[in-house]
Amino acid sequence: MRTFQTLSELPAMVGQEVAVSDWITITQEQINQFAESTGDHQWIHVDVERAKAGPFGAPIAHGFLTLSLLPIFFASAMEIVESRMGVNYGLNKVRFMAPVPVGSRLRARFRLLSCDSIDNNGVQITWHAAVEREGADKPVCVAESIVRRYP
Repeated sequence: MRTFQTLSELPAMVGQEVAVSDWITITQEQINQFAESTGDHQWIHVDVERAKAGPFGAPIAHGFLTLSLLPIFFASAMEIVESRMGVNYGLNKVRFMAPVPVGSRLRARFRLLSCDSIDNNGVQITWHAAVEREGADKPVCVAESIVRRYP
C-alpha cells in the first residue's frame, strides 16, 4: 500500500503510476448479489449451466460489478493519512475491454492524471484506473475516476 501523509504530496505524482491494489477473486456469490441489487439477471452472469455452454465457457461478472470494485481497489492501494473525507465525483471514459469469468483474480493500477485545488482546501483528483485480470494480456476495464478529497 502506498501512503501519503497529506494531499499536498499528490501534485508531484501527476503522470505517474502511483499505486497497485491487492488482488481480489470474483465469486459467483458476488455476481448473484450484484444481479439481485441491480436487477440485471442476464443468463451469462447468473445461469451457471447455460453460461458454461456460452461464449466464455463460464459465467462472467457484470461490467458494472467490475467498475463498482474501484473503491475496494483504492482502499488496498493507497492511503492519505491527513484526509478526513473523500467523495466520488464521477467518471470519464469507461470501457469494459474483456470478460471477467468467475474465479478471476483482479487488481487495479492507478495513474494520477491530474490534481487540482478546489474549495475548502480540497483537491479534485483524476485517476486512470486499469483493472487487470491475472494472466490476461489486456485490462478488463479502464476508467477515469474523479475523486474529491478534503484535509
